Amino acid sequence: MTTFKKSHFVRWYLHAGAMIIALMLLLVVVSNSSAQGLVERYFDETGHTVRGRFLTFFDKYGGLAIFGYPITEEFPDPKSGLIVQYFQRARLELNPNNPERFQVQLGLLGDELKYGQPRLPLSQIPSPTNPGCYYFPQTGHSVCNAFLDYFRAHGGLDVFGYPIAEYKVESDRIVQAFQRARMEWRPELATGQKVQLTTLGLFAFDFHKLDSKLKEPAVIRSVTRLNVRASVGDPVSQRSGIQPIYVFITDQHGKAVESVLVTAIVRFASGNQNFTFPFSNTRGMTQIDVPFGQSKAGNQVSIDITATYRNLIGQTRTSFLPWW
Repeated sequence: MTTFKKSHFVRWYLHAGAMIIALMLLLVVVSNSSAQGLVERYFDETGHTVRGRFLTFFDKYGGLAIFGYPITEEFPDPKSGLIVQYFQRARLELNPNNPERFQVQLGLLGDELKYGQPRLPLSQIPSPTNPGCYYFPQTGHSVCNAFLDYFRAHGGLDVFGYPIAEYKVESDRIVQAFQRARMEWRPELATGQKVQLTTLGLFAFDFHKLDSKLKEPAVIRSVTRLNVRASVGDPVSQRSGIQPIYVFITDQHGKAVESVLVTAIVRFASGNQNFTFPFSNTRGMTQIDVPFGQSKAGNQVSIDITATYRNLIGQTRTSFLPWW
């Protein structure tokens, strides 16, 4: 009885260890794939693309929740001479003469739209011991309560700049202007969404009387690159059965590619087997179920995936580990 229990425990321990190793390998693949990332991202909603350092900044500081969708492509600003791109709530600016960390910054739209107010008189400056407010002597204004929480949680000075006014009621809403943004309190929304940002990018675009053609959707280029990702249903499988294989294909904009031919070479210990997937659907997805017989425990089964679309080829690899 004692021998059986030890043997049972050893088998369980080895199985758990194999599962952990397989999951760690899977995480490494996912991490490497994410690290490579896309150098540009196309947004169907507005027909514009965010690229390079602008995309890096966009993702780092909150993406759609902070900036909204891009409403233009990059273009040289006629006043500043900088490369800029307008978003629904902001404007990104590229200044290569700045130190690297500050080469991409947000435009001072709150200042440009003249939302500033006079500094607080000394008698109204919040006490330094007041945990609900923080006073900024640089502009002579404070940020309080939910606006202060949002400010601290979503990038602080890098995203919003300094406050240039106190909060006030405007059109039945509490609002507060910053150098680069304006916050709105919307109590009707769900918890965590009550603070929203005004669409300053749209306002500033009209305020500066920029050419409306800049907002027209860019011509979508043809597919020039296939990004292929693959996964299996059971990273650690039984000794025989059915293994689902999933493949997802996107283009250089991160958009799903339909009607892609996908093939796979599954490298079993007994020999290689070739499989052909159905053409990818409108979501860029395709799947097959691969049957496999008696496999040797601990022998990883590699799967080489090839995607073909017109004259383009994309490849990737996934695997699973039979164990019992």
